[in-house]
Amino acid sequence: MDTWRTWELVLPALERRHDVLALTLAGHTGGPPIEGKISVAAIVEAVERTMDDAGFEIAHIVGNSLGGYVALQLASRGRAATVIALAPAGGWAKGDKVYEDLLRSQLTLHEQLKVIAPQAKAVLATPAGRRRVTQLITTNFEHIPVELLAHELLGAASCPAAQSLIEHPLREDWSLDAEKITCPVRIVWGTEDRLLPWPHAAARYRNHLLPHADWVELDGIGHCPQLDIPVETAQLILGFTWR
Repeated sequence: MDTWRTWELVLPALERRHDVLALTLAGHTGGPPIEGKISVAAIVEAVERTMDDAGFEIAHIVGNSLGGYVALQLASRGRAATVIALAPAGGWAKGDKVYEDLLRSQLTLHEQLKVIAPQAKAVLATPAGRRRVTQLITTNFEHIPVELLAHELLGAASCPAAQSLIEHPLREDWSLDAEKITCPVRIVWGTEDRLLPWPHAAARYRNHLLPHADWVELDGIGHCPQLDIPVETAQLILGFTWR
């Protein structure tokens, strides 16, 4: 349910080395509408169209959570020079239904965000409020600008396709044609990830699909390293793309 601004704190470092296209996924606030049936494939295809429009035939692709899974899908389509996936979705073991509880909790979370959105300014006015808003995605929050947190909260609350985006993965097979991924892949995961817990939520990637990827474990870090530890996250990205 996030927007491109989740990357705001790492963009200055990346832009010193690369031409950067920071985009919002289809169906999310500020992103393009999803054309036709909602599916991960439709989201991937929307990213491809955006890349085409911007003149990026291939690119170093960075994604977090659903975006990490999309990045891996793009790599399987030959659109990636490298992939850096931060806690990518889809890594749970085959037959594991724990993620269903996660997705259902996301529906509840979205409803809660819609309720508190009108009081966003008051909620974010105190450290306790900012901690509550960020507790599922980061362990560190004091450095994140209040204005950015407000944007994140309101963007998630107004995500136009949130219900469909959350409900569809319950039927998604989360397949990945890993044999077609020929570019270097780095996977980064925080040990305190509360949405996709490490290492449980990475089992399929680690054991079957991408065991030879460059795996980076971030001790004490949450689901969104780009917000949690932006300086270190930028270094992890540039250290992989600038080789």
